[in-house]
Amino acid sequence: MKSTADLISMKNNDRIVMVTAYDYPSAKLAEQAETDIILVGDSLGMVVLGYESPVQVTLDDMIHHAKAARRGAGNTFIVVDMPFGSHHTDVNEGIKNGIRLYQNSDANMVKMEGADSFDVIKGLVKAGVPVCGHLGLTPQHFGITGFKMQAGDTEQAEKLIEDAKALEAAGASMMVLEAIPMDLAKKVTESVSIPTIGIGAGVHTDGQVLVYHDLLQYGSDRLPKFVKPYADLNSVAREGLTNYRNEVKSRLFPSEETTYRKRVYE
Repeated sequence: MKSTADLISMKNNDRIVMVTAYDYPSAKLAEQAETDIILVGDSLGMVVLGYESPVQVTLDDMIHHAKAARRGAGNTFIVVDMPFGSHHTDVNEGIKNGIRLYQNSDANMVKMEGADSFDVIKGLVKAGVPVCGHLGLTPQHFGITGFKMQAGDTEQAEKLIEDAKALEAAGASMMVLEAIPMDLAKKVTESVSIPTIGIGAGVHTDGQVLVYHDLLQYGSDRLPKFVKPYADLNSVAREGLTNYRNEVKSRLFPSEETTYRKRVYE
């Protein structure tokens, strides 16, 4: 399994591949595909639990799903999201929540959205918890920012660069940059010594992350602009389920090959 130091050393040397996974089978497949990092993201609220946003996801949800992912990927570096409200209010409560998540999830790192929790990051790092930051589009703040590109003018871009440097200074070991202009992502990546992982941020970040259900088109109907689908599990699964239904209705299943033949009654 890669360590935090291994991932930091990959900056400028190798591309980091991150993918979300939320349960045993998805994490198992991600590990078999030799992805560098699995992110147990709070996007599970939308793609697994059917919520309209990640806001309803709880700390217990994240622990539950991260532990399932760990059982599927025992040798892969796992990052787990701190959910909405768990680190944005009281600093001490945020540190306490981060320690609880790290201690109970079997993850290697916790991730925090936004640029308003530097003191929480410092406290967690001091306690021995590795932290990944997240700037740009932060889905937990969608009610204010909307799901759209962020930092689209010079003033906002300069602020994001300052926040990235502050995240590193606070002790973050990595950061996700979401839905920002490509040239800004390049500037941020060059301005910090920790890896940047892009999602909708262009090719110049140190790595990339996509949502499992988006890149495999598994239960996802609408894909963001920055997603490239690499498979279409929706079609495969729908065809399989339809064939199963048809065979049951027409009494083709179960067949002789799928039936126990031992006679109990003569």
